[in-house]
Amino acid sequence: MNKHTGKIIAIVIGSLILLAGTFSAGILLGWAIPDPGISIGQVATLPVLQEISPTQTTPAAEENVVDEGTQAASPSDREALFEPFWQTWKIVHDEYVDQPVDDVKMMQGAISGMLESLGDKHTSYMDPDQFKQQNMDLEGEYEGIGAWVDITGEYIIITSPMPDSPADKAGLRPGDTVVAIDGEDMTGIDGNLVLRRILGPAGTEVTLTIRREGQEAFDVTIQRAKIVVPSVILEMREDGLAYIQLTTFGDNTTSELRDALREMNKNNARGLILDVRYNGGGYLDTAIEVTSEFVEANQIVMYEEFGDGSRKVYRAYRGGLATEIPLVILVNEGTASASEILSGAIQDYERGLIVGATTYGKGSVQNWAPLVNDQGAIRVTIARWLTPDERQIHGEGITPDFEIEYTDEDYEKDIDPQLDKAVEVINTLIK
Repeated sequence: MNKHTGKIIAIVIGSLILLAGTFSAGILLGWAIPDPGISIGQVATLPVLQEISPTQTTPAAEENVVDEGTQAASPSDREALFEPFWQTWKIVHDEYVDQPVDDVKMMQGAISGMLESLGDKHTSYMDPDQFKQQNMDLEGEYEGIGAWVDITGEYIIITSPMPDSPADKAGLRPGDTVVAIDGEDMTGIDGNLVLRRILGPAGTEVTLTIRREGQEAFDVTIQRAKIVVPSVILEMREDGLAYIQLTTFGDNTTSELRDALREMNKNNARGLILDVRYNGGGYLDTAIEVTSEFVEANQIVMYEEFGDGSRKVYRAYRGGLATEIPLVILVNEGTASASEILSGAIQDYERGLIVGATTYGKGSVQNWAPLVNDQGAIRVTIARWLTPDERQIHGEGITPDFEIEYTDEDYEKDIDPQLDKAVEVINTLIK
């Protein structure tokens, strides 16, 4: 796939941490959506990252093309196939009560309906306004309310407020549903456009109407702020374990992770807990680079499988800094796409153990194709990801080796049974 032709995006769970990179538990409500590139994140992403650290080399991707052969409809077949369409077009123009009809809207509606018929929520049409908003240059500012969100459902759902962010201080919780913004009902509005309404310059306010389970809907007014989001957070625990939270697979993730791993090794950590809960993905390149830090060089990290049966194979780079340390990965229902590629490879190679809840199950790639005459764009699913053992990620997710529930009551009590289990498991591995 050529990164310069079209915009190829592997759309994940509403997850794109929209700041330092775009992708985590959902979309980090920030104020920056530069031009999309190849990624495994939700919708808008930063440009393609292909920087490899000095100790790594980029192996050529392997391709195994299987030519199944497809039977295209002949011109006469297509003409017959579209007769009902043109018949409908004519009837509307001749008989519809409110004339004249808008031919452009009818054309756009036809494209939208055609893609909806495929039954794939990641394959869809964006009209010119939506496409423009999706790709507007916001000059790299990172301002918003500081929350990861899921934009793939009927409404935007808060998956996690960032600690000490405006969203956190305003009392937003995981699972909160945004049903209105500044008093305007968001029912039926595309999640990307709703997201745009929440974003905004630091110092401005936005009022979210929140629906929370067991409560009446209520309003929360939040003052936006500049949000600084590290993609890697290291904590050296008193018990000698290293805890690394990976929030996104973005611009600086590889270099930040390698810095953290060097610090971990300098401190002679007994084991590593890698937390990718609510990490919804990021760049494909970064997913391969990050996984390469934990598995042996040249091992298969993932397959990319296309509709014609052809495949591209991605292998680990050399120079990983954590290929032998005892490893446990924390996952949950907000772990998606790039995070699932990492978790799947670790699990398939028995490199470490997985603790938490079954992951989201987002393993597909979308191609963004601008349409002629400035008529918007379409995004079409063109491939799926498979783990090294050729397991299907999409719609399945990664099942943890130890399934541990994290309840609302746990959240209220400020306890983390999943992390507690991870500590127990890694101590067993060390012994």
